[in-house]
Amino acid sequence: MNKLFTLALLFSMAILTGCSGYHLGSSKPHQLANVTKLAVPTFKNDTLQPRLEVLVTNALIKKLQNSGAYQIVPVSEADAVLKATIVNVAGSPSRSVRNNTLRTAEILTRLMVRYTVEDSTGKNLIVGQKQGQSNIVLDPNFQLSERQALSDAAERLSIVMASELTEGW
Repeated sequence: MNKLFTLALLFSMAILTGCSGYHLGSSKPHQLANVTKLAVPTFKNDTLQPRLEVLVTNALIKKLQNSGAYQIVPVSEADAVLKATIVNVAGSPSRSVRNNTLRTAEILTRLMVRYTVEDSTGKNLIVGQKQGQSNIVLDPNFQLSERQALSDAAERLSIVMASELTEGW
C-alpha cells in the first residue's frame, strides 16, 4: 500500500510539473505587457502604388485579431496606437522564361513598412521596420499578377509584424 501511494505521488508530481514552464495566452513583449486595446489606423502610403495602405492594414488587423493578444479598437478607446508607413515597394524579376532570358516568368515583390507603437501619452513603446516578400509566377495579365504579388507580400508582412507585436520576435 505504501509503495502504491509513493508511486501515485511521484506520478502526480511528474504530471503537474511536466508543463510548469508553459502558460496560456500570448507572451507579449515586455513593452506591451499592459496593452490590451490596440488601435491600428490605416497605414500611410509613401509609395506610388494605389490602395496599398488598406490592403496591408487589413491583413495586419486580421492577424492581430487571430492571435487574440489585443482587442482592436478605435484610437479614442485604445491603450496604444500602431502607426505605420509603407516606405518601399519593389518588384524585380526572379526567374526568366526558359527559351527567352529577356522575358520574365516570376517576379519577386517586396514591401517595407516602418512602424511605431505609441501609448496614450505619445511615448514610443516599440519602433521597428519589417519586410514582406512574395514570389509570383507571371500571368498573361501583368496587372493581375502584380496585384496578387502585392496581396501575398502584404499577407507575409502581416505575419511578421503580428509575430513581433504579439510574441516579441
